[in-house]
Amino acid sequence: MVFGIITATTVIFSSIIWVEMVRDCYHALAHRWTPLYRLHVWHHRVFRPDLSAVSEAIYRKAHWYNDVPEALVMLIFSLIPGIIVAGLGFTHSWVAWAGSLYTLTFLMGAIARGAGVPYADELTDLTHRQGDFVTLPGDWLVNRPYHWRHHFDNQKAYYCGTLTLVDKLMGTALSLKGKTIGVTGASGTLGRSLLKYLHLNGAKVIALTSKSDAVTLDIDGKEIPLKTINWQVGNELALEDELAKIDILILNHGINVHQERTPQAIEKSYQINAFSGWRLIELFFKTIQTNEDKVRKEVWVNTSEAEVNPAVSPLYELSKRTLGDLVTLRRLDAPCVVRKLILGPFKSNLNPIGVMSADWVAKQIVKGAKSDNRNIIITINPLTFIAFPVKEFFVSLYFKLFTKKSID
Repeated sequence: MVFGIITATTVIFSSIIWVEMVRDCYHALAHRWTPLYRLHVWHHRVFRPDLSAVSEAIYRKAHWYNDVPEALVMLIFSLIPGIIVAGLGFTHSWVAWAGSLYTLTFLMGAIARGAGVPYADELTDLTHRQGDFVTLPGDWLVNRPYHWRHHFDNQKAYYCGTLTLVDKLMGTALSLKGKTIGVTGASGTLGRSLLKYLHLNGAKVIALTSKSDAVTLDIDGKEIPLKTINWQVGNELALEDELAKIDILILNHGINVHQERTPQAIEKSYQINAFSGWRLIELFFKTIQTNEDKVRKEVWVNTSEAEVNPAVSPLYELSKRTLGDLVTLRRLDAPCVVRKLILGPFKSNLNPIGVMSADWVAKQIVKGAKSDNRNIIITINPLTFIAFPVKEFFVSLYFKLFTKKSID
């Protein structure tokens, strides 16, 4: 009995997920195949950046030309699970038609909107409602901020309609094209690699460094000069105006005093590895004012694998764990997406015995971000993939239970 219920539930959810994937693949194809795009483009003619409709006539046409055909394709493909399950002789094969029933709700909603039925848009077109964004772009579920980016950030990304699974698999859950991205620690080994692969993904990169020399990229033997901004730890306020122009801030600077334990080493480790990053995060948060800021701006923080594992450098571990906990605390109320970069030992000036290459690590960071991973773990230690999510969950829960949101 219990096994039958579990099996039936699995079939129901699988059939629904299947039609959602069909819809998202259809959407992605519509941006690549001209005959479909001629229909789909009506959907992009409808909305202004505040999600108000250009006109009622175009709004209704968009549903007849895009939403109804899309729902019909979903309906046709929804028959496949039912046919397969029936062919296998499953006792309750009717549950496999759940995807078809689910799809009918989208089809009827699209027809109602196209026909101009009163309140149909308010009840069935939730990702296109006007108003301030009160949540961040969804992680696994599509919401208004997530879908807004498809219209006004990059139409060749953010294809998903309800679940973000297809975007995550395709690497279209975050578009870097055209984004202005500032990277601290830009003169370091990983900093240069990040700048390189962000540039190759269409980003406009800015090097933030404490060194006086300008930073350049070597792309296929060609030297590309970058906008380089010099700053010093303790003088983060000097970057305030520049932070307002940045879409994504990557905090990558740090220091490793190795075996030192002097008061000066303690002060230096905490100021550079923890408090400097925290101050920059707070300054960046102040630049987020509009709906567009909320969905385009992000912070990525290199907190390191030292959050959960020894790094054979106590002060490095202590200061990085402090930064990690501060980020976990501030993520509870953050006005934009905040990603953690949990990196294992890579070869650099700070860690000359690292086993991973900085270029490979940078590639994986960019790949993880484009799949919208909020915690990007890159390491050779398999235990980190278990230890970090458990640690992050319980620390976040502890902060939620024993702190309260301040009223601005």
